[in-house]
Amino acid sequence: MSSLTITGLRKRYGRTLALDGMTFTVRPGVVTGFAGPNGAGKSTTMRVVLGLDAVEEGTALIGGKPYRSLRYPLRHVGSLLDAAALHPARSARNHLLWLARSQGLGARRVDEVLELAGLTTVARRRVGGFSLGMRQRLGIAAALLGDPPIVMLDEPFNGMDPDGIIWMRGFLRSLAAQGRAVLVSSHLMHEVQGTADHLVVAGRGRVIADAGVADLIAAASTGRTARATLEDVYLELTRDAVEFGRVSR
Repeated sequence: MSSLTITGLRKRYGRTLALDGMTFTVRPGVVTGFAGPNGAGKSTTMRVVLGLDAVEEGTALIGGKPYRSLRYPLRHVGSLLDAAALHPARSARNHLLWLARSQGLGARRVDEVLELAGLTTVARRRVGGFSLGMRQRLGIAAALLGDPPIVMLDEPFNGMDPDGIIWMRGFLRSLAAQGRAVLVSSHLMHEVQGTADHLVVAGRGRVIADAGVADLIAAASTGRTARATLEDVYLELTRDAVEFGRVSR
């Protein structure tokens, strides 16, 4: 299986330094959480991986290759960055068929991923009537079309009802159990703690922590009367990296 390797990414938007040497690796068989305050560089990093944004320095390699060099990219990396990026008049199945044909894939694979995402019964409905949770599931189905060794999801828990959240936790763990490298961006530390094996925390365009979730929690729990949570760890790590100050109580 392939790794996703981010090395020394540096990017500016005008005078704003969005990425300042962003460096980390997403390994096969591991769910890697990707967290950080607004403006930390998470979405920009993911866009760079997919060739949507260019950088002044650094590389983002998918199994050792840049995205733009891949003939059928969905067979190498599947992604969900924006669940709303859908044509509202298309059915869920037609949306996936359009993507599948661009990658040399057939209708059988479309039906397989619809079933994996729990969308078989609504496959012929127009996506304009889908809830956010259903759109998230459709985005995940699209990410899996090419059976890729690397999966990258931005805030996949957003819009999910309790049943959907439970499904998502198990689904992400099952992807890693199959040997895939899984990168999941989320602001929900409780869900990251219950799902991820490893955590990359970003702040001001750079990595400020890159370690196992259990190791981070154990280190933060030393000397405490109660065991620390991943949210405790996150808040401490990002104390000086937020755009707006936290309200004092």
